[in-house]
Amino acid sequence: MKEGIAIDDGILVRLAASLPPGRVRLAEPLAPYTTFRIGGPADALVLPENIAELQSVLRYCADCGLPVFILGRGSNLLVRDKGVRGVVVKLAGEFTRTEVSGTAVTAGAGVPLAETARLAWRHGLGGMEFAHGIPGTVGGAVVMNAGAYDGEMKDIVTGAKVVDRQGNCREIDQAELSFGYRHSALQGDDLIVAMVALNLYPADPDAIQAKMDELAARRRAKQPLDLPSAGSTFRRPPGYYAGTLIDQAGLKGRRVGDAQVSELHAGFIVNRGQATAADVLALIAIVQAEVRQQFGVMLEPELKIVGEA
Repeated sequence: MKEGIAIDDGILVRLAASLPPGRVRLAEPLAPYTTFRIGGPADALVLPENIAELQSVLRYCADCGLPVFILGRGSNLLVRDKGVRGVVVKLAGEFTRTEVSGTAVTAGAGVPLAETARLAWRHGLGGMEFAHGIPGTVGGAVVMNAGAYDGEMKDIVTGAKVVDRQGNCREIDQAELSFGYRHSALQGDDLIVAMVALNLYPADPDAIQAKMDELAARRRAKQPLDLPSAGSTFRRPPGYYAGTLIDQAGLKGRRVGDAQVSELHAGFIVNRGQATAADVLALIAIVQAEVRQQFGVMLEPELKIVGEA
């Protein structure tokens, strides 16, 4: 067993042999797969290209007792510096394609949400303008009911094809998804989104473009898009805005290593180049302590934190 691999290498090698070449990458660094550009290696990064391959991987992992983590675009994620034990699955191939039929759009869970919004625009379909600047995948957006500027995934999703951890596939409708604010029934982690069905409406492409341009300009003015980050670092506390509290606490620009509270928007922690997960976590702790001391409010992280410290 090589250093840094906590699981029998033979199990991982057999997994790699069960799929076409290139589908399994052992000891793969995860930093390039996250928008933070931070993170240690996965024991195995697996790139299934269709539902049959995904089912095969999940059944193998269940039989061998391998933990599985599903990675989208890594946009709301901090991977710790020692990486992730077990298998990290990143959907590829068929999961990165979309089909349009009238006002119905079927999107693979691995398709970037912004790409789907642009596809809708090209087909004269409205309803996805809000999603143009959200950096995640369609699958991840459904899991968290992503939204912005008065739009949410619950407004356009009609159903999804999901696979459970034992490799069983089924379809669920909008009601079963139980959407709430930044929440869906899929957050229990038992079901993996494979495909998503969306229903949009006919609209003037010029009007769609104008709306997307307007929202993009608002994002550029308010969000630090020029540096790697995981988006908003903290959840909005009841009755407050996290960024406002952090700004009022005098924490804009505070740094630990190359992790910094953004000077543009205090609700974001950015990577100025070589930040580690340890840097980010230390900075989060400083922000939490200062805000709690000054305002009596405990900020909770919005980003998902995974892996070994």
